[in-house]
Amino acid sequence: MNNDWFKLIGIPIATVAVSGHVYAAEYLSVEQAQKLMFGNSAAFEKSDVKLDSIAKKAIKNASGVIVDRDSLPAWKVFDGGKLSGYFIVDEVIGKHEYITYAVALSAIGEVRQIEILVYRESYGYEVRNPRWRAQFVGHKPGSHLDLGEEIKNISGATMSCRHITEGVSRVLATYDLYLKSQ
Repeated sequence: MNNDWFKLIGIPIATVAVSGHVYAAEYLSVEQAQKLMFGNSAAFEKSDVKLDSIAKKAIKNASGVIVDRDSLPAWKVFDGGKLSGYFIVDEVIGKHEYITYAVALSAIGEVRQIEILVYRESYGYEVRNPRWRAQFVGHKPGSHLDLGEEIKNISGATMSCRHITEGVSRVLATYDLYLKSQ
């Protein structure tokens, strides 16, 4: 018997196995995002926010967004020894998978920049578009962020847009209630 059976069955199976898409993409590490958002001269001091049930409830009341984490990775940022802002890493669910993103806040809590660190969905990646992310710049605690109003939606990326918008609202509330007083 020759290997003709492999040509009939093996190659199509191999093609199917190889043709699957890889959806997860890591765009920036935490360290790369920190340098991109604050520059090479900035110094970062780890300042995670621990979230007990009371904190979670307070953040939900302030932002309207449920908090399901026990800790929010955060750093105080110093430039020339002076507080210049905060760097926060958060995760939200896209449609099915987590999106890891970073928020740079000024020293008074205004959004300076948002970067997508890891995107794991097969669609909706358009949230990486700089013009879309720029809509968050200048918003501060107490800002009302509503998808379709202050933040424009991207067709085909609605869930990712909605959840990142909610996540930024939650981050701003967390800053206002817990991080700025540390």
